[in-house]
Amino acid sequence: MAKATAETPLMQQHNAIKARYPDAILLFRVGDFYETFGQDAVNASTVLGITLTKRNNGNADSSQLAGFPHHALDTYLHKLVKAGYRVAICDQLEDPKQAKGIVKRGVTELVTPGVATNDKLLEHNSNNFLASIHFDDAKMGIAFLDISTGEFFIAEGDKEYADKLLQSLKPAEVIFQRNKQKIFKEYFGLKFFTYGLDEWIFADAYAQESLLKHFGTHSLKGFGIEGLSAGIIAAGAILHYLKDTEHPNLGHITSIQRIDRDEHLWMDRFTIRNLELFGGADGSNTLLKVLDNTVSPMGARLLKRWMVLPLNDITKINERLATVEFLIKEVDLRNKITLHIKQAGDVERLASKVPLKKVNPREVLQIAKGLQQTEAIKLFCENSSNDYLKRLGDSLNPCKYILDKILKEINENPPALASKGGMIASGINEELDGLRKIASGGKDYLIELQQKEAAATGISSLKISFNNVFGYYLEVTNIHKSKVPDTWIRKQTLANAERYITPELKEYEEKIVGAEDKIFQIELQIFEKLLNELQDYISPMQVNGHVMAIIDCLSCFANNALQFNYKKPALNDGFILDIKDSRHPVIERNLPIGESYIANDILLDPATQQIIILTGPNMSGKSAILRQTALITLMAHMGSFVPASDAKIPLTDKIFTRVGASDNLSGGESTFMVEMNETASIINNITSRSLILLDEIGRGTSTYDGISIAWSIVEYLHNSKAQPKTLFATHYHELNELENKLSTVKNYHVTNKEVGNKIIFLRKLAPGGSVHSFGIHVARMAGMPPSLIDRSNEILKQLEDSRESKDINESVKQLSTPKVQLSIFDAHSATFDEIRTLLNAVDINRLTPVEALLKLQEIKEKVK
Repeated sequence: MAKATAETPLMQQHNAIKARYPDAILLFRVGDFYETFGQDAVNASTVLGITLTKRNNGNADSSQLAGFPHHALDTYLHKLVKAGYRVAICDQLEDPKQAKGIVKRGVTELVTPGVATNDKLLEHNSNNFLASIHFDDAKMGIAFLDISTGEFFIAEGDKEYADKLLQSLKPAEVIFQRNKQKIFKEYFGLKFFTYGLDEWIFADAYAQESLLKHFGTHSLKGFGIEGLSAGIIAAGAILHYLKDTEHPNLGHITSIQRIDRDEHLWMDRFTIRNLELFGGADGSNTLLKVLDNTVSPMGARLLKRWMVLPLNDITKINERLATVEFLIKEVDLRNKITLHIKQAGDVERLASKVPLKKVNPREVLQIAKGLQQTEAIKLFCENSSNDYLKRLGDSLNPCKYILDKILKEINENPPALASKGGMIASGINEELDGLRKIASGGKDYLIELQQKEAAATGISSLKISFNNVFGYYLEVTNIHKSKVPDTWIRKQTLANAERYITPELKEYEEKIVGAEDKIFQIELQIFEKLLNELQDYISPMQVNGHVMAIIDCLSCFANNALQFNYKKPALNDGFILDIKDSRHPVIERNLPIGESYIANDILLDPATQQIIILTGPNMSGKSAILRQTALITLMAHMGSFVPASDAKIPLTDKIFTRVGASDNLSGGESTFMVEMNETASIINNITSRSLILLDEIGRGTSTYDGISIAWSIVEYLHNSKAQPKTLFATHYHELNELENKLSTVKNYHVTNKEVGNKIIFLRKLAPGGSVHSFGIHVARMAGMPPSLIDRSNEILKQLEDSRESKDINESVKQLSTPKVQLSIFDAHSATFDEIRTLLNAVDINRLTPVEALLKLQEIKEKVK
């Protein structure tokens, strides 16, 4: 049956555009509103909390509708994307006044979490990466792009390496071949916002062509990525996706950089999680929070990257350390440079907004201010005596020509939007100045004209007025009608006056009415021309932003060293790790006021003390000692000073940690399975430069299994050719026996003292194994009932008494059941029956207080 009414032209247009973007919410511009229809409207109203209405769209059926004012786009777009939706913005492509028939419309941008450029969608201190993965047979190619800064990275490696990069750089969105959805979920889980693309996009020739065309080069040799075929395919897919999402203006993506596994200290995702670099249990007590005292957004973003990708080149590390040392001494220089960096704004993201055509007049002026700060920083760096700072200063470019041009052409207080007008300074364009004079000084001009005409004609009562019918006019009373010149044109006759227009008045009227439009057009032309010229300076401005970020991070390290009493670590090519008075950088910042952190010495030497077996009471600080050893090593490789009085750190290629246990129930894995997977990953990847931290290995299974596995792990690490430096914290005191059997295994314990029946943790490391685990003491501190604690001590005594003569199973079989339990249910059963009979016989209403006390005494005697 045919429909009663055909679709309206507007809905036909909407449906045709929606068909091209079926998986996105389409924001369809109608007049001053963005409208959504059908399921899009249902989704939008739910997320945004806007009213869902129904209206007749030309069909017999009604359609859901939800909309919001166009000026509220930023606010609502932010909410939709954060809720995980792809959003297609469909704008009017022509002026509705000029349109013949229906206004031409088209999608101007498709916004997804990975291609967001709006400030409200971005965290200023974090990169917003779009990642792409190409699943090759031999290896994986992976690429990361932050469209808001222009940073583009490429890498290749196995599943583990790709996983580490994804966990470290935390992309907002990951794209891959649509038919690899199952593999992606299996390898990397469900934590990422993903989008599948057609298979043909992931082709070598297409990717090569896309990259060469984008960079305008004949080969990719200059970027050092020519051999990375799988990585190039991933990078090519990113460029395709940007084209797909209506992002054609990519002039700020000027280079692509390789992330080489061998150039960085390796930490797998377990280590990044276990060391709580970014996200502790409550999200606040993290290494990043303690160390990040940068003053600029680009500095904060770079510090985060330095943390997950620490250097593995001793020359580069020492270069950073020497600069930090220099900045500590040069307090005045450091403070001045830091102040200039702070005032520069987010140089990287501001520069990227120019080619994206998202920059407003206020931001252009901030770009100029950033260039002014660049000029000052360059001068300070070049005049310093530190070689690295001099080199950094030399690479800064104040872009003098464009800096002067912006300051000359843009007003001191420009509007936030170009459409508001008033952004171009006076004296730049003669016509513009003339029009402004007309627009702002119209009254003065009219007064002058009135006085001039009155003097010329002798009409003293002459008035100039305005109406909507014929604009400006001269009004003459009937008394002076005879004095009106022939050149005046009569437009209206009143009872006691006549109204006239003159050629001069008409000319002025045309000028004043069109002045505002012309002013806006001229300003826009000047602004567009300025932005076109600014495009040529994107690359040097990005370099400026990166250099400022480096100096910001190094200055931050210097401030941290002074504020927190960090010392310069000595990195070396040897294998001995020797840290005096080591402290945990995060825990010490969160201690109660007045309490100081108990520092400890750590020595790991493959020749004499390769493995430390660390025992001690629960809650005594074993895990903290393990973590601080790793964090100090990590901080040294970042180029930071460390929380210790002296630190000799060997160049380390990998830090492995197995700390704590958590069930991966969603993946169907138990605590023990997770523990064994992580430990296997460590055992299979160790080298002589690795640092291994193992905490309570084997506790997820039975005691005998656990001891057996822990024992064999220590033996394996001891006998390995690599001889990796290892800290092994355990509650299995049986492992202390290994010190007598293996030459480079040494026992240490965390000291404590007992005061009465309480235990005080001294948190100090001492040679030798610990005798007790003090678990019962910890249970008492946690508030367990006294009866439960007494029973625990009773069982412990029985087990310890029988340990010499029997195995543990026999000892458990011989445990006596609790006396209290027997007395309640057996021996006293008859007594309770007697008491019950006695109480039933008592008439409480007639009982005197003295009789009540005597009865109570009688009952008490029975239960003795």
